[in-house]
Amino acid sequence: MLITLLALNMLENPSLPFLSPVFADHMVLQRDIPNTFWGWTKPGTEVVVSVAGKSFRGKTDPTGKWSVKVTPPAVGGPYEVTVKGDQTVELKDVLVGDVWICSGQSNMEMGITMVQNHEEEVKAANRPTIRLMMVEKAISLAPEPITRIVPWRTCTPETIVQNGWGGFSAAGYFFGRMLNDELKVPIGLVESSWGGSVAEAWVSSPGLVSVKDFSAQLEALSKVDPKAHSGYGAMDNWVSKFDTLSKPNSSAYRGETDATWKEVKMPQNFHQLGIHDHQNVVWFARQFEVPGGGETGMPFLDLGGSDGVSTVYINGKFVAGLASPLYNFQRKLPDGILKSGTNSIAIRMIGHKWDGGLTWGDYPINIQTADGKRVELAGTWKMKVSASLDGHTGMPFMMEDNPDYPSTIHNSMIAPLEPMAIKGALWYQGESNVGRGEQYQRLLPALIADWRKGFGVGDFPFYIVQLANYGQRHPEPTDNGWAELQEAQNLTALKVKNAGLAVANDIGMPNDIHPVNKQEVGRRLALVALAKTYGQKIEYSGPVFKKAEEQGGELVVSFDHSLGLELRGDTKNCFAIAGKDGKFYWADARIEDDTVVLFSSQVKVPVYVRYAWDENPAVCLYNGAGLPASPFRNK
Repeated sequence: MLITLLALNMLENPSLPFLSPVFADHMVLQRDIPNTFWGWTKPGTEVVVSVAGKSFRGKTDPTGKWSVKVTPPAVGGPYEVTVKGDQTVELKDVLVGDVWICSGQSNMEMGITMVQNHEEEVKAANRPTIRLMMVEKAISLAPEPITRIVPWRTCTPETIVQNGWGGFSAAGYFFGRMLNDELKVPIGLVESSWGGSVAEAWVSSPGLVSVKDFSAQLEALSKVDPKAHSGYGAMDNWVSKFDTLSKPNSSAYRGETDATWKEVKMPQNFHQLGIHDHQNVVWFARQFEVPGGGETGMPFLDLGGSDGVSTVYINGKFVAGLASPLYNFQRKLPDGILKSGTNSIAIRMIGHKWDGGLTWGDYPINIQTADGKRVELAGTWKMKVSASLDGHTGMPFMMEDNPDYPSTIHNSMIAPLEPMAIKGALWYQGESNVGRGEQYQRLLPALIADWRKGFGVGDFPFYIVQLANYGQRHPEPTDNGWAELQEAQNLTALKVKNAGLAVANDIGMPNDIHPVNKQEVGRRLALVALAKTYGQKIEYSGPVFKKAEEQGGELVVSFDHSLGLELRGDTKNCFAIAGKDGKFYWADARIEDDTVVLFSSQVKVPVYVRYAWDENPAVCLYNGAGLPASPFRNK
């Protein structure tokens, strides 16, 4: 659900907390640099932050906001931190080490229970000096001072599987685990990710000015009245004008059906259900049984994947909504919404953008009750196509759960963390920007600069996971938007100060955009950090293209990070070369010293080269450290 816009002025919003929720028991303070604490109270109040026998002072400004810079004690702990003003907060079990932000879309969000060997990994996740914090999904039209957070917790087999899509970010955890082992210091991991999100949603409005491409969208967003357009109540009012089942007090909200409703199996999407025009309002309903004993606690709803604008009602009451396609429609439900015995669920779906229905294959759909019982929802439902959208304009601008708009995620999931002291950031995103590779070359550096300005700790390390291989392999060399996005990630890592790249083009899955080998993703990220941030003398990168020179009808390609260069597997379809005409053909390849020599009978004078230029290419080039080369081209 969308957080109500919060004014930064404490006088206008006395509900702002004395201490920002990013500070809590079990947290990690960033070592070696001042840590800024902040919060809100009465103007003119002195605030004192004390830790390890030292105290640091500040005073609230006229708006009621205060901030205090704290020099952290020695690495390790645990410490107690006391914050005193007109009230007192005591933080216990605080460690000092390194804090990393873990952000991006679904492959960063993908939790530890979704990866290979997950049962063993969960059992082994007893890591008392790794601490986890998670920012819950939210968007806003303006920067928020606070957001919803799953507070800091010690990493254990129990806590690492709590919250999120399968638990805490697997890529982030495996990265942090390796740093924890190698450095012997506490590691704090802050997950702020959203599956399916576009990169521009993670950049502030001022940060997007240099990119220019989003000016029109930002201008349109600045004119949106969130009270009039963002809520599902606005959608109810609009659709009720032409859909009788959406009228106030309609029996459809209570899951009541009649002979006009069709019996169907769920989960399925509109097309599978025979609804070939997705521009419709479609209702689904069923009853389900909750075991006896009464339900007064907070249950959990999991509808797998969903498309379109979806509104969910349980026992006639609104409980959840979705404004855009999402692969994991999961929501905590209000206290007391379920009752012992028979309950009803109704879902209204408006397939205005993509398709509609409950989708994404074999994801389960169920309700978990407050006492841990699981009620399966897959099976027989009732369905009714109740209205068409044809001829109906003015659909409300839906903000909730829609990660498609510039700056809106940054406002709610990054801005409230600033200026938290951090060591660096991990970024695993790009799938939703495929097809805009040239733009991404400008957008990703803008995002990095924007975050560095917001967190205020200098040009902190920013390490990128390159998109993994996924999808169809083309039989002949071709232009490719997936590879262009990978190229943009690679160029950003090469050109931006303190940036780096973990290549994943050999560990993806052709039929699943969410590869399960997140252990290797985390390891490769950690190698980059250990070398570039912590100064270890290790190889951290696969071969990096340097130049290509024509010599006697062959193309000699040289690289950085080329010690022990080797070819593996399918070498016939990973390199392509072209002459001045730009027509590419597959090339034969051989290693000579630390170069790759390419040749083809179809290209007499080769000038241009492409490597692994496909969404699911043959990957054959590695160095002696066993690290793969990034896709590259010189045209």
